[in-house]
Amino acid sequence: MRAPYPQGPTGTAVSAARSSLALLTASVGAPGLAVAAARPGLLALVDQHAAAVRDSLDGDRRPLTPATLAGYAEGVRATAVEHGLLPGGAFDWAEPDWVQTRLLAVCALARTLDPRHLDRA
Repeated sequence: MRAPYPQGPTGTAVSAARSSLALLTASVGAPGLAVAAARPGLLALVDQHAAAVRDSLDGDRRPLTPATLAGYAEGVRATAVEHGLLPGGAFDWAEPDWVQTRLLAVCALARTLDPRHLDRA
């Protein structure tokens, strides 16, 4: 008798995490980090949020992975949607709110992932 689901880790979770981070980077990361590059205050704020995300994911003890970052971003996004805090459409980077800045920080962290850990969920 075959099990209904594959047992053990598969590439599916890694692919899903990478896809999620790619979508987030396209919609939030690329435009937000371009603005932050020209606005030192925003860049400093993103750095502070990135440090907080890293701390909350215990990133100083174990490497961040696409799965941990994608899961964290999805949690932030889902909570923001639940509370009506995530605007539709493009973000306004002139005065980003906490949610926007946090998601941008996840994108900044995703850019720093160690290539050796990109294949692990």
